[in-house]
Amino acid sequence: MKQHPLCSDPDHGPTILDLPIPESVKMEWARQQTRRHFLGKMGNVLGWAAMASLVGVRGATKATAEAAAKTGMAPSGIPTPEMLRLPNFAPKAQRAIYLFMSGAPPQLDLWDYKPGLEKMFDKDMPESVRGTQQLTGMTSGQSRFPIAPSHWAFKQYGKSGVWVSDLLPYTAKMVDDLTIIKSTNTDAINHEPAIMLMNTGNMNAGKPCLGSWLSYGLGSMNDNLPTFMVLQTKTNPNENNQPVSSRLWSSGYLSSEHAGVGLRSAGDPVLYLSNPSGVDREVRRKMLDAVNEINRQTYEELGDPETNARIAQYEMAYRMQASVPELTDMSKEPQSTWDLYGSDAKTPGTFAYNCLMARRLAERGVRFTQVYKRGWDVHSGAVKTLPVLCGETDRPAYALITDLKQRGLLDDTLVVWAGEFGRTVYSQGGLSKEDYGRDHHPRCFTTWMAGGGVRPGIVYGETDDFSYNVVRDPVPVRDFNATILHCLGIDHNKMTFKFQGLDQKLTGTTPAQVVHGLLA
Repeated sequence: MKQHPLCSDPDHGPTILDLPIPESVKMEWARQQTRRHFLGKMGNVLGWAAMASLVGVRGATKATAEAAAKTGMAPSGIPTPEMLRLPNFAPKAQRAIYLFMSGAPPQLDLWDYKPGLEKMFDKDMPESVRGTQQLTGMTSGQSRFPIAPSHWAFKQYGKSGVWVSDLLPYTAKMVDDLTIIKSTNTDAINHEPAIMLMNTGNMNAGKPCLGSWLSYGLGSMNDNLPTFMVLQTKTNPNENNQPVSSRLWSSGYLSSEHAGVGLRSAGDPVLYLSNPSGVDREVRRKMLDAVNEINRQTYEELGDPETNARIAQYEMAYRMQASVPELTDMSKEPQSTWDLYGSDAKTPGTFAYNCLMARRLAERGVRFTQVYKRGWDVHSGAVKTLPVLCGETDRPAYALITDLKQRGLLDDTLVVWAGEFGRTVYSQGGLSKEDYGRDHHPRCFTTWMAGGGVRPGIVYGETDDFSYNVVRDPVPVRDFNATILHCLGIDHNKMTFKFQGLDQKLTGTTPAQVVHGLLA
């Protein structure tokens, strides 16, 4: 075996003891490597596993790049986009930004205008409307289901004449850029399965999410940033914050290089990216070379494709040490940026900051950015809580679309705004003119898209007079996801991955179809 330059023993590959780190660290490692300590420390690997998302040969060394070029396989051992023949057709969108409103925004208070309900305040919803549909455990025991019309007025906006709630004055100004879908519907009635279905196409954990599928299928547009990045908005203690977990941006059975990389609002922007104290960039480079050599030898011995994926992740982390500080440095943004997004955009972790960051990521070629905003779970206190939520999200969403449009990026960037399901027309718990709550409702909810691939200035689908059932042009979640893939040039039936004997795909085994009425 060829001797590595950092290895003192010509008969063996480098070990931890050969790395250029302080001698005390080496001895501490040797002393503590009991089985229990080793297993406990394995958790650190997960942080590194989320460090990069490059597909193909971009993150590989010269040798693995040459091998990939000959075989058509990425260093991780999976097919390249070229081998998959993706995109399947010329895409309208090159990248996507997904604004996910976790907790389920109430369509009746924001988008689905039902003026006839004013005369039905506190009357029982007709049983014929609900029929035999399932209720949650939170309202199934109610003796009655009193109708709660929206507390806010609606007005028409734009050339399209779309009705929009007074809660959304900024979004109302851009309705002619939006494709509004009032007939989105889901199979799930509780948060966790519904959020999993929206994000991964399946109610059960362990499946790749939308961003991971796009990373797998289309690859990277940037050598120095991950293909898929995740931004979580800081929680507001005055809101009912349903939890979100990393399985929503997991790569599932795909290679770990396709998992979403979290960009944090406090401390290091990306975990485990900074050099430890006393380790400079040159030493870090030598350490990576030694670790990569160990990994290459491991791959030759065991053939596990995740080993090569780990090499790519380490290399991406090294490059991100230079690219992430530049990404997060807002000092060169002009005053017009702050005038557009508002002063909240200067505070890391706010929704406004994350929308601005999403634009900066789009500029730098990040394929998929997911922004999570929790707090929409308005089982009670809707009249008090919704103005706060809309105050946090309305202007930034408008600013993002406007900013992308001004910079010429909206034409090839698909922006999606959605929650996991809708809210009931009847009140959960007590009802008054000044307060009500709304329970989960899977039968219909409103989402919107903008940008590359979709028709601007339209309202698609229609619900009944109670915003309870879809009466025209239903859009199930699987069709919703199939349409997103279509905008990015992907036939959802052709982008598959062999796992457990099945050709797995984002839209699952239930039939799904592209909603052509949404397409430009």
